[in-house]
Amino acid sequence: MAISLKRFMQHVAEKRAPGPSTTFTIFHIFYALELMAQKPLGRNKLAEKLNVGDGAVRTIISRLKEADLIETSKEGCGLTKKGCEVWHQFEEIFPKRVDLPKSELSTSEFNHAFLVKDCGQKVHSGIDQRDAAIIAGARKALVIVYKQGHLSIEGVSGSVEKDYPKAANLILTALAPQENDVAIVAGGDTALKAKRGAFAASWSLISV
Repeated sequence: MAISLKRFMQHVAEKRAPGPSTTFTIFHIFYALELMAQKPLGRNKLAEKLNVGDGAVRTIISRLKEADLIETSKEGCGLTKKGCEVWHQFEEIFPKRVDLPKSELSTSEFNHAFLVKDCGQKVHSGIDQRDAAIIAGARKALVIVYKQGHLSIEGVSGSVEKDYPKAANLILTALAPQENDVAIVAGGDTALKAKRGAFAASWSLISV
């Protein structure tokens, strides 16, 4: 399921030839679907939420319509049946996505966390995920694996609960991870950059 979803989303977001390079990423497609899953949105509101210009939001809407993921009405843009199915796949992979307050581990002004289901075996040093988050605009990112009843960060802590109890409590309460789940916490200068970084790091764990 995750494999076909990643390939499908890459196709929706990729540059089309001929034409200018796109000024949006898979994150913008993901976030647009997340917003529309809550309620239909007009183009201007969507552009504001995604922090993109008019041209980019027009292209995003066009791509989503082309992929039969959204339809437009007087209320704005809303998910089609296929759009709801695709969003359901996202929610199975990333069931929790929440803002987190500052802690001794996540010290940025804005912090956002993703729970990635059953991907602990794909985390090695965590450098790839941190790099993905920073490229996407985050200042830093934590890659935390839940294994044998504990939160662990490679090279930092084998038991976050013991070493950073306040941070561990925040993560356990907000994300409720299960065995082999991964918690990604990204920090940024804005809420959107933190969310974008958390998504990018999490998305890097999903196989093509």
